Amino acid sequence: MITLELPKQTRTEAIASLQRYFEQEMPEPLGELRAGLLLNFILEEIGPAIYNRAIADAQARLTSRVADLSGELYADEFQYWQHQDAKRRPRR
Repeated sequence: MITLELPKQTRTEAIASLQRYFEQEMPEPLGELRAGLLLNFILEEIGPAIYNRAIADAQARLTSRVADLSGELYADEFQYWQHQDAKRRPRR
C-alpha cells in the first residue's frame, strides 16, 4: 500500500485551502484540526486513485513516446557529402 504524504509546506497550504473552501462554500467553517483530519482522509481514501491515474497517464505518454522513438530522434545518415556538395555549388 502506498502512503501519500505531503511535504510540511504543501500540507499547510492544503489545510488552509480546505478551510477557505469551507468558509466560502459551506454553512459552517472548518477548524485547522478538522481540516487536517479531512486532508488525511482524502489522502488515504481518494489519493491512491488519483495517484494511480497519474501513473497510468504518465506510462501511456511514455509508451507512446518510446513507440515513436525512431521518428522522434531519427538522424539522416551519410550526410557529409551532401552538405559539402551544397557548400560547393555556385550561388546565383
